This record gives sequence, structure tokens and C-alpha cells, in this order.
Amino acid sequence: MTGSLAPSVAGALLREWRARRRLSQLDLANAAETSTRHLSFVETGRSRPSRQLVLRLGQALQMPLAEQNQVLLAAGHAPEFQDARRDATATRYLLEVLDLALAAHDPWPALVIDAHFDVVAMNAAVERLMALVDPELLDPPVNVVRVMLHPRGLADRVLNHGAWRAHLLRQVRRHAAAAPSADLQALLTEVAGYPDRRSAAPAHAGPTFALPLELRVDDAVLRTYSTVATFGTPLDVAASELAIETFLPADETTRRWFAEAAARA
Repeated sequence: MTGSLAPSVAGALLREWRARRRLSQLDLANAAETSTRHLSFVETGRSRPSRQLVLRLGQALQMPLAEQNQVLLAAGHAPEFQDARRDATATRYLLEVLDLALAAHDPWPALVIDAHFDVVAMNAAVERLMALVDPELLDPPVNVVRVMLHPRGLADRVLNHGAWRAHLLRQVRRHAAAAPSADLQALLTEVAGYPDRRSAAPAHAGPTFALPLELRVDDAVLRTYSTVATFGTPLDVAASELAIETFLPADETTRRWFAEAAARA
């Protein structure tokens, strides 16, 4: 059903996102190839935006696909983007694609996370690391930020905990600023309250080009670099909110540890 919300609601939503992106009406109008007069009429509810204008504005504002659908509905149009979570067949197909991607990263740890940093899927290497975490933290949905920073998670094993904690908090804040969410704000408040377990262990002295995760497992120190991949041109709400995070070995010790762990499994 479309047209359930007044066009003025669509204008208010667009105005809110424009303010969030700190764009003037002139800036947004130029980016969306429309006039400032027409944009002003849309924002104040004096004009109903066309479907194509909503999509151009959504792209210019870098709005999440779900938010673009909301504005389309508010303007009396049908949603543009499907959501695989609402269709069992589409969900199964998306998960199959993700499983293929995760399997391709073995024996290196890789997991799929959603917009709230909840784990959607993981490969065998991540499952082995999750075995080190208090089972209470593994009740679904498992949140990767909580697992990394919680005192009963991996916090005690992260040798560069201060730097890694700061990195994760920046990521949550960045996501919360890009797409405000009560769940993200609650997560940020929670994990920011965890103790900062700064280690007295010296930082790795070798060359590096990115912040490594330094994790002590048994008698080994595993050093990995995190890489994040997303769908390049998502046309589905669920797919647009997912990312695949892979932890690649930063040294030979780590490379050998994961390879041998996979061989023993």
C-alpha cells in the first residue's frame, strides 16, 4: 500500500537528512540536478517529489536504501529496493552467496556483520576464536564489538587493547553518525563503559601499514590486519547493510597458526 503518509512528511525527512549531511539547499539541488526553488517546495510540503527526484536526492544524500524506501512511501510511491529478509528464497540465496565468500577466505578468519555490528555468519576460523569467549556473550545476536571489548570476551587477550578499543569506538560512532540508530547509540554507550585494559606489553616494532589486531591465544601472539568488503552496487536493503570483515595474517607466525589450526579441524 502506498500514499499512507502525506507528502509533507517526505519533505521533512529529506530536510532532516540534508541537515544531517550539512548541505545547503543549493548544494543538494546541484547534486540532485534540480532547482533550489523546487527543493524548497518539496521540503516544505508545497510540492510532491517525483519518484526519480526522491532517488536522486537519496543518492546525493548517501541515504541508506531503507531510508530511501521510507521517503518514497511518504511521497506516495512504491518502494524501490527489495529486502531479502522478507522473502525466504531471497534470504537463502543471499546467505549462500555470503557462505561462498566466507569459505573463500579460509583459513583466515572472516565474518559477515550487519549495520549494528551483529554477526550474521562466520567461517570456521572465527568459530575457533569464539570458543575463547564466555558463552553468555554468544547468545544471538552476537555483537562483534561487544565480543572484542567485553571483559569476558577477548579484551584480556588483545595486547594492543587501547588502540583497538579506540578504533572500534570510532567505527561505531561513524556508523551512528551516517545512519542514526537507537540500537547503535545503546551499543556505543555500553561498550564505552567497559574498562580500557591498556597492556604494558611493548608495541610491535616491525614495519606496518595499518593498525593490526594483536591477540594472544595460548602461547602464540596472532597479528592480523582487518579488511572490510561490501557489495559494490547493492539493490537490496539487507545486502546494503552487510559487510564482510576478514582478518589477514600480518606475519609468518600468524599465517602458520591459522593454517595448522585449520588442518587439525
